[in-house]
Amino acid sequence: MLIVDRIFFYFAMDFWKDVLGAPQKIVAPMVDASELAWRILSRKYGAELCYTPMLHSAIFCKDAKYRKEALASCEKDRPLIVQFCGNDPKVLLEAALLAQDHCSAIDINLGCPQAIAKRGHYGAFLQDEWPLLQEIVSTLSKNLKVPVTCKIRRFETIEKTVKYAKMLEASGCKMLTVHGRMREQKGPLTGLADWSYVRAVREAVSIPVISNGNIHCMQDVERCLEETGAVGVMSAEGNLHNPAVFMYQNPPAWEPALEYLNLAEKYPCPLSYVRGHLFKLFHHVLSISENNDIRIRLGAANTMEQFHQIVNELKAIYEPYHSGLMKWDQSMEIDSQNLIMPPWLCQPYIRDTPENYVKKVEERRIENEEKMNKYILFT
Repeated sequence: MLIVDRIFFYFAMDFWKDVLGAPQKIVAPMVDASELAWRILSRKYGAELCYTPMLHSAIFCKDAKYRKEALASCEKDRPLIVQFCGNDPKVLLEAALLAQDHCSAIDINLGCPQAIAKRGHYGAFLQDEWPLLQEIVSTLSKNLKVPVTCKIRRFETIEKTVKYAKMLEASGCKMLTVHGRMREQKGPLTGLADWSYVRAVREAVSIPVISNGNIHCMQDVERCLEETGAVGVMSAEGNLHNPAVFMYQNPPAWEPALEYLNLAEKYPCPLSYVRGHLFKLFHHVLSISENNDIRIRLGAANTMEQFHQIVNELKAIYEPYHSGLMKWDQSMEIDSQNLIMPPWLCQPYIRDTPENYVKKVEERRIENEEKMNKYILFT
């Protein structure tokens, strides 16, 4: 390792260790979901570093109300990384300068694969524009007093992914989060993240690397750290379904739900965020057909009082089973994926494999085609 590389390595590792506190358990930036109230809850349950939701840099610069809401924080909410999306180096720098006094670092979102990112030309849809990314990262790195970090998705090959990571490092990125999925892996085609790409990047760069993907429980955390060599792991959906994911715990959903509602009253956020969190926490019990009415009412709820009532109603239904006063009939779980644990416990939602999804879509297509042929035959 060259002397200049060694100096850069020690600076980057000092940032991770001394500024961030050497976090291994990290909550991802999540649009409409990693707001202040949820971050405080996640920290109580073991998270050591949190990110803001992805913030639109241009709106952040122009809209004071958006900026104030986005930067909502408190003393407990540290360390904190503010994440921006955008494609203009000057606008991103302007936004970062406005945010740098409120966080430990600025992260550039280069991983969002959603349609909104494609329309806005940011996130993972910048990953082929390396000269632009070099300019963005270097511009922020040279002009901010806090470090610049990046969150990326992998390419088709390890070689291109490593080259990509090294380019960002050379441009001034001080910490890199690598998602082990490609841009195309989303929704029903998500599939598993490939940790071998994370390991390859970790071995090729001198900056701290965080692994993102496949983190649903503490056993995943431990296995990921061992297999990738990453300094930490980042959880998104695993955290939303179980905020105690980093603590070897699967609490009954009403416990974190009630804690979260109290935090959301102290640190207000849009009610759509609250509703979304409750749907995630109670995903499995709300998948049971007997609870369809409660599910519908949660979807229509628009006051904190209504949210409290629904959570307490679900608690009243399932707490007798949880405490052992009543015996749970496992046959009732047929609508909630035949879970290993009772459905009222916080636990991950496991998607079907892309292969099974494609197979089912094809089976439905054939079935509909046969029905249409019969209809035509008899008309």
